[in-house]
Amino acid sequence: MKDMTFGTMLAVFEEIFGIGLFWTMVVVAVLVTAGYIYVLIRDHSISWRKFLLAQLSMPVGAILAVWFVLMVTSSKLRDLGGPIDMIVFLGIALAGAIGTAILVYTIQSLIRPRQ
Repeated sequence: MKDMTFGTMLAVFEEIFGIGLFWTMVVVAVLVTAGYIYVLIRDHSISWRKFLLAQLSMPVGAILAVWFVLMVTSSKLRDLGGPIDMIVFLGIALAGAIGTAILVYTIQSLIRPRQ
């Protein structure tokens, strides 16, 4: 892998997760993002109460994201080989935490709209 292009990264992620699971995750991410943008436009502001509850869900999302990647890739924590592996796992945890916060905020706002 000489060059890190979009096509190369796409092929790597399809190989890691499988084509079906990868594109399912992409579609879910797009739908959650669209829902979040819809909620922000509809409400014209952020509800800080809902935002706090969404932030409280972030550790759960981080743990679930790391667990999900470990299960899908058939890896174990003992397989970590060095600092770059820890950086990748921290990135996965961060993405899972942020994604969970956005998902929780969006679901709360869709279920209980602003008065």
